[in-house]
Amino acid sequence: MGNAGEFVDSPSEISLVLNTPFCLIRSLSRKALKKMDYYDEKTLNSIYNVVHQPDTSKPFRKLNVVFLIIESLGKEHVGSLNTDLLNGKYKGYTPFIDSLVNNSYTFTHTYANGRKSIDALPSVISGIPSVCGPFVLGNYSGNKTTSIAKLLSTKGYETAFFHGAPNGSMGFNSYTHLAGIEHYYGKTEYNNDDDFDGIWGIWDEPFMQFMAQKINTFKQPFFSAFFSLSSHHPFKVPEKYKGKFPQGPLEVQEPMGYTDMALKKFFATASKMPWYKNTLFVLCADHATVSYLPEYQTTAGYFSIPILFYYPGSELKGKTEKNVQQIDIMPTVLNYLHYDKPYVAFGRDAFKDNPNDFVLNHNDGTYNLYKGDYLLSSDGKCTNSLYNLKTDRLNENNLKNKLPAVQDDLEKHLKAFIQQYNNRMIENKLTID
Repeated sequence: MGNAGEFVDSPSEISLVLNTPFCLIRSLSRKALKKMDYYDEKTLNSIYNVVHQPDTSKPFRKLNVVFLIIESLGKEHVGSLNTDLLNGKYKGYTPFIDSLVNNSYTFTHTYANGRKSIDALPSVISGIPSVCGPFVLGNYSGNKTTSIAKLLSTKGYETAFFHGAPNGSMGFNSYTHLAGIEHYYGKTEYNNDDDFDGIWGIWDEPFMQFMAQKINTFKQPFFSAFFSLSSHHPFKVPEKYKGKFPQGPLEVQEPMGYTDMALKKFFATASKMPWYKNTLFVLCADHATVSYLPEYQTTAGYFSIPILFYYPGSELKGKTEKNVQQIDIMPTVLNYLHYDKPYVAFGRDAFKDNPNDFVLNHNDGTYNLYKGDYLLSSDGKCTNSLYNLKTDRLNENNLKNKLPAVQDDLEKHLKAFIQQYNNRMIENKLTID
């Protein structure tokens, strides 16, 4: 299965895509969203309410928060999240992440909201998925938005973002500025081309050590996010590590082993620092990438990534049978910290049970909605397919029009999502006044 995900494939293309006139032309060429009125406001909010009302009965917990977003880390590559594959013999390519899974809280079905790196940051940091193209390049990217960084900064948090590519790549520094992140650390701040991979930026291992040392200078509490780059095409590892990591059937799996080692060394360094035990770590991928196993050559497989919540020394461990997505990360963390102000986010608190919970991702004009055991795919007007992911993991039995109650329920939630998303984008209602 080829890579169906990256929005840009080379540094030169990145520069072109993020060139201002190009962005303007691209935005003008996009079709505007249409306002929807499937439901009255009361009914809409009873199905799907994106305004999060806080629980003010508990005091705010000033934990540090660190997001670790790993390039191309499809769930397929993590052995501990696939213990049922190959008759229980599947090992995966990320032994350190495997050890982290055993000490973290996760869920059985975890998904990216997009298929591109440029989709990931708004999803993870602002709770905004990309629909009909990357949000940051769309018609509504100028809307007033919030982010976990902005909200935590009101609680006195220092905020930072780390990405080892040349400053300006992927538009990450522009997005993080809009997201209210105070400090940006890229290749410029690292300031040592001896560790440049020659294509994308600074190798993950030294850059993550730089990040640990820099974080150690921050005043607590702080919020930091890191976006890796070494597990990106053309899938190289540093010369001294050639032959050190397993080479699977996919080229990405060797550099994934390298990035896994870089994470292990980061945690080894961080664990000796005074802020470590007061820190909630969230590890996820930006998107899944190429796949080999048939279980991942499906719609759900194309979006499957790990999402782990790790709080050292705490009881935050286990796995729940649930669908969880990138846009759930922000409300989950804020609720875990007992954040006490209302805010808008399209995701839900993954630690709470709600029968209306669902996951939504979008690609090439198709909405995919996951709820309970089922996956419905639609163009927004007509259902294309309905699969039971529990009994039909390879999606061989299309249940469209065969389970009317299930299909009606999923279509209802899809309409509610589209109405909330479209109308709030059009009316610039992504924040609480």
